Amino acid sequence: MKPYRNHRIAALTLAAALAVPALSACDTLSTAMDCANTAVAITNGANDLQQAVSQAGNSPQDAQNALNQIDASLKKIGDQTDNADLGKAIDSMKTAVANVRASIDNGNPTPDITPVGNAAKEISKVCTPG
Repeated sequence: MKPYRNHRIAALTLAAALAVPALSACDTLSTAMDCANTAVAITNGANDLQQAVSQAGNSPQDAQNALNQIDASLKKIGDQTDNADLGKAIDSMKTAVANVRASIDNGNPTPDITPVGNAAKEISKVCTPG
């Protein structure tokens, strides 16, 4: 082989070797950003739920809408991760949401939503890079 061709092959091999970790890092960063964005959506849903429960007489459907928003965010983040800590936090949030939903369905216009807030904080903590 000609020396020029060997240098070209070596350069291409080096470029490929450097690109793989960079692409992997981008994937990790993208996943972290998705997690963080979803954590924000879950926190916003928890805040909406708090507001809906505190104003229960105005529109009971608002609490259901907030719970639906949280459920959608949990599904999105759950489909994107295999992180054990995040999985536990998601399970805690699912349980908290199910309990609040059951309480509302049983006629309680002002259920205890503290577990939802606690689970939202845990998800935010797990999803915060660093």
